[in-house]
Amino acid sequence: MVMRLFCCLLLLCAMPSFAATKLEASVDKNPVLAGEFFMLNISVNDTVNGEQPDTSVLLKDFVVGPTSLSTRTNIINGSINKQTTWSVKLMTRTEGQYTIPSFSVAGLSSEPIDLTVAKRAVNADKNNDIFVKTSLSSSSLYVQEAGVYTLKLYLAKELLDGSLSTPSMEDAQLTQLGKQTESYELVDGKRYLVITREYLIQPQKSGAYTIAAPVFQGRVQQNYRQLEVSALGDDLEIEIKPIPSDYKGAWLPSELVNLDEEWQPNDSTVEVGTPITRTITLTALGVTKEQLPDITMPTIEGIRSYPDQKENNNAVRNGRVVSQQTASYALLPQKPGTYTLPEIKLPWFNTKINRISYATIAERTITVTPNSSSVNTPINAPQNMNDLPLDEANTESNSAGKPMAQTATVINQSPLWLIGVAILGYVLWIITVIFYWFNRSNINTVENVQPSPTSLNQPSLKKLIKVHKTGDIKAFYNELTHYAIQVTREETGAIDKLCQSINNPQLNNAIIQLQAQLYGNKATNSDLGAIIKILESEQTQSSKLQPTVLKDLYN
Repeated sequence: MVMRLFCCLLLLCAMPSFAATKLEASVDKNPVLAGEFFMLNISVNDTVNGEQPDTSVLLKDFVVGPTSLSTRTNIINGSINKQTTWSVKLMTRTEGQYTIPSFSVAGLSSEPIDLTVAKRAVNADKNNDIFVKTSLSSSSLYVQEAGVYTLKLYLAKELLDGSLSTPSMEDAQLTQLGKQTESYELVDGKRYLVITREYLIQPQKSGAYTIAAPVFQGRVQQNYRQLEVSALGDDLEIEIKPIPSDYKGAWLPSELVNLDEEWQPNDSTVEVGTPITRTITLTALGVTKEQLPDITMPTIEGIRSYPDQKENNNAVRNGRVVSQQTASYALLPQKPGTYTLPEIKLPWFNTKINRISYATIAERTITVTPNSSSVNTPINAPQNMNDLPLDEANTESNSAGKPMAQTATVINQSPLWLIGVAILGYVLWIITVIFYWFNRSNINTVENVQPSPTSLNQPSLKKLIKVHKTGDIKAFYNELTHYAIQVTREETGAIDKLCQSINNPQLNNAIIQLQAQLYGNKATNSDLGAIIKILESEQTQSSKLQPTVLKDLYN
C-alpha cells in the first residue's frame, strides 16, 4: 500500500505544471491599405476558459469585424504545449499611423503594435470584381428633414456568403427603407450583380457631418476556389442647416406640401339626413409619415361629424421620400339651411425658397334641404253630408234653397201622420243642434290643452319592431324617421325634436350611436332594442295620463 502511494507521488511530481506565461498580439499585414481588411491575432500559451480580450477599444479607429476563437495542443517528445488564439478582422477607412493598444488576459498584457496605413490608389477599384457605390438625394438638409442614402454593391463573381454593414452618421437616425433589391448591370463590358439598399436619414442637429460608408466582406467562388473579398464605399459629406430663428409653429421642412379633398356625393345641395363623406389627403415631400401633422375638421352647428381612422404611409419616389396622410369624415346634416365649411390652412417651411408657405383647402358652402321622403298625413274630403259636423251640415242645407222648397211641397201633399213625423223630426233636430253647441264648448276646452307628442294618437310601433327583428339598421333608421315625423308633425329634424320632447338621455345616446354606426365607419354597436323600449314606455305613460285628463275635463 505504501509503495502505491509512493508511485502516485512520483507521477504527480513528474507531470509538468502548466500556467499562462506569455500574451502576444500580431497582425498579418503591416503596412496595409486604407479600406483593406487585415487580421489581428491575440495568443496566450495556455488554455483559457471564460476570459477574452476587450476589443471595444479598437472601435475608435478601426472597423471591427467578428472575433473567432481557436485552441491548439501540441505534444512533442512528451512535452505538451497549449495555445489559445483570438482572431479579429480589422480595417481602417483613411491612411495614417495607428497604434493597436495592448490587451490583458489571465493577468498578462501584450505589447502595443504600430500600424502604417497607406493611401488607396484612385483607380484601385477600376474593373474590380467587387466594389461599392454610395449616393445622397441631397448634400444639404435641414434639421429633421428626411434624406435618402442609396448604397449599391457590385459583384462580378459568384457570391457564397457575406455581410454588409450599415452606414453611420453622428446625431442622425438611419433606417433602411424596405428590403434590398437585386438587379444586373453592365459596367465597362462586365456583367455585375447589383444589390441595392436605401436608407432614410433624419438629422437631429445642425452642422457639417460625414456619413461613414458601409463595409462589405464575404467569400466568392473563383475557379473552384473560395476567395475572401472585401469592399469599402466612399464617405459622403453632408451639411445640416438649423431651424430658422424667425420660423413659428410646428416644424415641417419640405420641398412640396399639398392638401386635397374629395366629396361623396360631390353635390353642393343635399337633403337632411343624407350622409356626406369628406376625404382630406395631405401629401408632403422630404418628411416621414410620423412628421405629418393631424388635420382636424372644425365643428359646424347643425352638422354632425364622425371621423374615421387616419392612415399614414410613406414611400421613395425618384430618390425622394413621399409621405401621405388620408383622413375621412362622415358628415350628417341635421337641419336644413346653408352651411359654410371654413378654410383649412397648414403652414410648412419651403426648403427650396427657404421661407414659410401654406397648403390650403378653400372654404366650401353646402345647402341642406328638407327631407323629400317626409311622411305627410293625408286629409281626406268627406264623402257625404253625414260626415260633416252638424253646423256645417246645417249651413249646407240652408244654402240649398230650392231643395228646401221642394221638401215643403212634398210635405203639403203627404198624409197627416207623415206631417206629425216631420214635426217630431224637426223637434229632435233642434234638440240635436242645442246638444252639439253644448259639447262644442267642452271640445274647445280640451283642444286648448297642449298635447305632448307621446299621446294616444301616436302611430304604432309595430313596423319599427318588425324592422328591428330583421337587423337592418338602415331600414330601422328610416322607419324611426317616419315615426318621428308622424309624432312631431315636423318634416325636418323630426328625430331631434322627438328626443327633445321625450327628454331621455338614454334615448339621445342610443340614437347618436345608431347614427355613428351608419355614417361613422367605425365598429360601433347601437342598441336598437333600447330605443323601442323607451318609445313603448313613453306611449304607456301617455295612455295612463290621457283618461285622467279627459275625466277632469268632463267632471
